[in-house]
Amino acid sequence: MYRIAGSHLRALKSPAATVGLYIDCGSMYETPGSSGASHLLERMSFKSTTNRSHLRLVREVESIGGNVSAIATREQMCYTYDAFRAYVPDMVEVLIDSVRNPTFLDWEVKEQLEEIKAEIAEFSANPQGLLLEALHSAGYTGALANPLIAPEPAIHKLDSSILKEFIAENYTAPRMVLAASGVEHDVLVSIAEPLLSDLPAVKRPEEPKSVYVGGDYRCQADCQNTHVALAFEVPGGWYEEKTAITVTVLQKLMGGGDWFCTGGVGKGLYSRLSLRILSHYHQIESFSAFNHIYNYSGLFGILATTSPDFASKAVDLAAGELLEVATPGNVTQGQLDRAKQAAKCKVLMDLESRAVACEDIGRQVMTYGERKPIEKFLNDVEAITLNDISSTAKNIISTPLTMASWGDVTNVPTYESVSRKFHSK
Repeated sequence: MYRIAGSHLRALKSPAATVGLYIDCGSMYETPGSSGASHLLERMSFKSTTNRSHLRLVREVESIGGNVSAIATREQMCYTYDAFRAYVPDMVEVLIDSVRNPTFLDWEVKEQLEEIKAEIAEFSANPQGLLLEALHSAGYTGALANPLIAPEPAIHKLDSSILKEFIAENYTAPRMVLAASGVEHDVLVSIAEPLLSDLPAVKRPEEPKSVYVGGDYRCQADCQNTHVALAFEVPGGWYEEKTAITVTVLQKLMGGGDWFCTGGVGKGLYSRLSLRILSHYHQIESFSAFNHIYNYSGLFGILATTSPDFASKAVDLAAGELLEVATPGNVTQGQLDRAKQAAKCKVLMDLESRAVACEDIGRQVMTYGERKPIEKFLNDVEAITLNDISSTAKNIISTPLTMASWGDVTNVPTYESVSRKFHSK
């Protein structure tokens, strides 16, 4: 059965509303035959349907000052519509029509495939994006290793029939959540139920398996810098709530950023990586901690951009910082308290956005079957101790290392030499 979730009372004071349809289906559900389907579906969103042409849809959205968007992730497809609350019935109808009744006209598909080709060509200008993709392909076997960006070979075989088959298989009632911010739950149900009640009631499939194994990816490219990342698994993902929340605080505690903006307001001036690395090594352009968490697993590590002759030292520094936070006594209570406040502020500020609040509702209901109150998150963050930080960090870096580097990788140390720093015993 599909699920419908409205928003909290404070959002109802706004004259606008956001409605989102979230589907438990992303690139991790792709097979070799449907590789790249999620990326193409993202670009094919809000095109022609069996009920309206793309031009008519655009005119309907523009006539009420609305905004539509779609995002494909590894685990989910997210479709959203934002407009004045008075138009919620129209918003819900257009949203559901676009998701359930696409025609995938051949000329529209071909047009978007050309756009994807251009997007792939431009992707080389985004080294951090390249590294994050490489960390997944090198670090996992199975579903999470599937690329989020359509691979070039897939572009030549993707067509409307593959998209229709992918939707028929994956866009089913048990895997859908309709969420809204700025709309009362009962109102949303009354509007959406007639439009969703005929969805096929099929059994929800098991999530495709992923196994974290660690690995190495390096690509020599014509670039004046070296971009490198070290990463490890966050075991359990979102289903291990305490670990996931501790990692969120740990990421804020380590922080970092770009050397030229570390002193700006809110730029992480007092984070460990800013104080210990960016303030002392001018050869490093950026140095920051990151985390990407999924239902059952996740990645945590450090991304760095440096001059090629400093690449080996930058990797040593990254390894040293990860080992430091995993050693009891190396993080102070003051640093932890500051990181807790930063984590809470980030989440609370993000939730001021209707779109973020709507997405939060949809994703939580899809993962946990409910939306947990924000007070629970704030209390869980406040309960984190110094021992939680060191033990969680130690558990993370005990998993196999995943390394990725791009650019001038001549001086990037070997995978084995870096792995020994963490697994010497």
